[in-house]
Amino acid sequence: MESLRPIREWHDVDARAFREDVATLYEPAVLRGVVAAWPAVRQAIASPAGFCSYLAAMDSGAPVDVLRLPPSARGRIFYNEALDGFNFTHDKAPIGSVLERVAKSARLQKPGAIAAQSALIAECLPRFGAENVLPLLHESIRPRIWLGTAVVTPAHFDESANVACVVAGRRRFTLLPPEQVANLYIGPLDFAPTGTPISLVSFREPDFERFPRFRAALAAARVAHLGPGDAIYIPPLWWHHVESLDPLNALVNYWWKGKPDAPADAPSAFATLHQSVKAFEHASPEQRAAWDALFGHFVFRRQA
Repeated sequence: MESLRPIREWHDVDARAFREDVATLYEPAVLRGVVAAWPAVRQAIASPAGFCSYLAAMDSGAPVDVLRLPPSARGRIFYNEALDGFNFTHDKAPIGSVLERVAKSARLQKPGAIAAQSALIAECLPRFGAENVLPLLHESIRPRIWLGTAVVTPAHFDESANVACVVAGRRRFTLLPPEQVANLYIGPLDFAPTGTPISLVSFREPDFERFPRFRAALAAARVAHLGPGDAIYIPPLWWHHVESLDPLNALVNYWWKGKPDAPADAPSAFATLHQSVKAFEHASPEQRAAWDALFGHFVFRRQA
């Protein structure tokens, strides 16, 4: 895993460079130091306790989604042993309560893991967005915060483009292009701990006897280690495996779909994929080939 190809790095990226040079490549990009001037980042670098106080003072009291994992999960968000449920419990709590749980976890010898997931900053930390601005993107794109202890998010994809900014702690990102799907041993489309389907392979301890094609996936993988102030651009549908590495970790991300003029109520392509899998489950090879021609012409606009 340590010999994976590094993700290309960019420095001193402004809004024009991001729009014209980075986002047009459909390639992942590390944006070094792009949010290093954020007050939140400076607080996190100076003192974890100071950072927690900084966030707690902004807490609106709005509940956010929180996952709790037992020590046996070793921080990996995943299925249970029977693969008919997940290995975490879920509840809701305000950011201040999450910070208290993180602090308590740090004092335990064998702690579980805690993670606040995808919380809209405008709702839970309303002052944060005004003080910590990402000038690369349009102001209409609403930021979300991910906060907690050391956790591992299995490889999955998002329909949206994503800029993820590391605020506190270190993170390791392993990215793979969409065409590696056949080598990642994907779980159920409609039942996954991340919302979208995940790879069943443990990237930290891959079982090559059970998942032999994963070696080919690794040959195409790219990796980046990010610290506070760094960000990463993840193009839509790129698989990404994310490890938060420290006792306190915080990340702010921004999702947006398609072109800037794309309608906000555009249907989900992933939902269409899911329905298509069901629709063609019993189709003959000849029917599949025929539908492939129709989808190629009308949906993917392949030229004859």
